[in-house]
Amino acid sequence: MIEKIIILEEIDPKTFFGTNNYLVDSIRSYFPKLKIIARGDEIKCIGEEEEVDRFSRSFEELIEYFNRHNSMSEDELNRLLTDPDHRKAASNGDFDEALVFNVAGKPVRARTVNQFRFVEEYKTNDLVIVFGPAGTGKTYTAIALAVRALKNKEVRRIVLTRPAVEAGERLGFLPGDMKDKLDPYLQPLYDALRDMIHFKKLEAWLEDGTIQIAPLAFMRGRTLEHSFVILDEAQNATINQLKMFLTRMGSNSKFIMTGDITQVDLPNRAKSGMIQAIKILQGIEGISIIEFDERDIVRHKLVKDIVRAYDREFRETNASSGQQDPLPEDSGLTNRETGD
Repeated sequence: MIEKIIILEEIDPKTFFGTNNYLVDSIRSYFPKLKIIARGDEIKCIGEEEEVDRFSRSFEELIEYFNRHNSMSEDELNRLLTDPDHRKAASNGDFDEALVFNVAGKPVRARTVNQFRFVEEYKTNDLVIVFGPAGTGKTYTAIALAVRALKNKEVRRIVLTRPAVEAGERLGFLPGDMKDKLDPYLQPLYDALRDMIHFKKLEAWLEDGTIQIAPLAFMRGRTLEHSFVILDEAQNATINQLKMFLTRMGSNSKFIMTGDITQVDLPNRAKSGMIQAIKILQGIEGISIIEFDERDIVRHKLVKDIVRAYDREFRETNASSGQQDPLPEDSGLTNRETGD
């Protein structure tokens, strides 16, 4: 048994460990063979030499991350301690670049390995298709890229669209004019924009058409040039709708599609255009397809467990009924092969 003390130099212990040292409990859960004690600016660990060395290396990585970003959430701590790819990306500084600053002045960054890959693939591809479970930051990252492109004058406008499909409900008649009827479907897009653009500026851009938000059906007949275009909830676009959308691409434009192929809400068993697109557009130069997984979930920690449970049930049900996974294992998408 050995004992080692690590001193937090030039770091506020309360900020690092959290109120009432709540992060220490999370750290302890990953090193059950050690006795870990946090007092003031010191953390002491007692145990076998191999375990103490492993803890020391991990703790130094946590300190390095904190020094880079001046904060560390429990979610981030868990990723750093459990995901080798995330640790490597963090040490390489992959999460350092701020895409934009939100209205509170805080940087919006890629927070996971696949979010960083999304940002990198966007730089060299004009169409990026991103799919994966809820809570992985697909739409939020896409809108951050769009806002940055607009502010940097890389594009002249942002066009955001979604299929107007209800999630298993029949809402019936909605009062108001066309905007009032459609806004409930588009609310998540407004929420992300309001987080990144000050209210008056956003209102002005919406008023003059610099930012346009419309249902997918309104895209027909348009040619979108010098635009950053995002199709959200793309799993709810039919095959014909998606073909229509993709052929709107004009010169000097960027297109991004985001969606979750396990949450298709199309009526009458219509086939999802996104599932087909993922299969047939692979290997085309200028198109990147990225799959997010449960490791990318950045919402409440329970969301990861919920997604895992539903995914397990989905696969077991399909296996017992003889149905195939929408994307088979030989689809060529590397994240599916390496995911949990």
